[in-house]
Amino acid sequence: MADDSKTEKATPKKRRDERKKGHVAVSKDVVMVASLLGTFMMLKMLFPFMYRTMRDYMIKYVSLAPAAETLSDYTTRVYWDTTWAVIKGAFPILLVCIALAVLGTGVQTRFIFTKSNLAPKFNRLNPIQGIKNILSVKSLVELIKNILKIIILGAILYQIIKGDLRAVARTIDMDLRDSTVYVLNAIMDMIVKVSIVFLALAGFDYFYQWWDFERQIKMSKQELKEEYKQTEGNPEIKGRIRNLQRERARSRMMQSVPSADVIIRNPTHYAVALRYNIEKDNAPVLLAKGQDELALRIVAAGEENGVYVLENKPLARGIYASTKVGAEIPPEYYGMVAEILVYVYRMNNKIIE
Repeated sequence: MADDSKTEKATPKKRRDERKKGHVAVSKDVVMVASLLGTFMMLKMLFPFMYRTMRDYMIKYVSLAPAAETLSDYTTRVYWDTTWAVIKGAFPILLVCIALAVLGTGVQTRFIFTKSNLAPKFNRLNPIQGIKNILSVKSLVELIKNILKIIILGAILYQIIKGDLRAVARTIDMDLRDSTVYVLNAIMDMIVKVSIVFLALAGFDYFYQWWDFERQIKMSKQELKEEYKQTEGNPEIKGRIRNLQRERARSRMMQSVPSADVIIRNPTHYAVALRYNIEKDNAPVLLAKGQDELALRIVAAGEENGVYVLENKPLARGIYASTKVGAEIPPEYYGMVAEILVYVYRMNNKIIE
């Protein structure tokens, strides 16, 4: 039984892991119906060949029996010819049965092959676990399914025997070949009727096995978290790394504040530090920006290093929202910033060319 706490659908990784272990949804009834139909269809197709093989075999040894030189030679010849006759008659049917069983299983499992199921599992010897498996819902479904099979098979056999009882009795007076063909056709009719009903049961069993498989591989929320940690990394560690990266970026940004030409503030919520180097920059460059506490730190660092601080609420908010650190300011702010820089340069006795 699946754990009640496992309420989440299995992830693709979980499905891949279960598949590697050989745990997939497989209906044995589908394999059985495919093998049953295929085997008897092949038997019907090969019956003339099998009849000729057995006829020739019987004729040969009935005629050779009186002329046998020694019992040892006769026995040896009978052994090898009997083996060859059985192989010729039964091997094609056996081969088809095996092929259909492999194909029926392979189609459902996508031809998975794993060695994990070959390894001994001693926990299967646990009697308590065995009792739990016997009393499980799956065992109950299998019991009901097998009872239905027996009832259906019995009903079909009863109807066939009841309807063909007199005809079957008349086969005593028929030729061996004709009576065998008649019995074979009757068996084929029975197999077809049984297979049609069993095919419906196999369809139900397939969907039940799929539902049971999905139920068994469900995951709890804790398992989802653990899998996420394994695949994507621990969220707490990743958060710490991002915080550390932000702190280092802020530290580098604060180190560039002293080289700014002007700091524009609003008045305590936003602050942007601008630099304009005539030889290097095509337009003023944003060296640092901050909000609230970081804005106050930028202003304090600028004042400590003699950077001119100007209050302009719209300009500070606009540059803060539209410009990344290290990028040039948008063209719409060129005019206002140019006037501020001219004023600052005049105060600092800088020459603008």
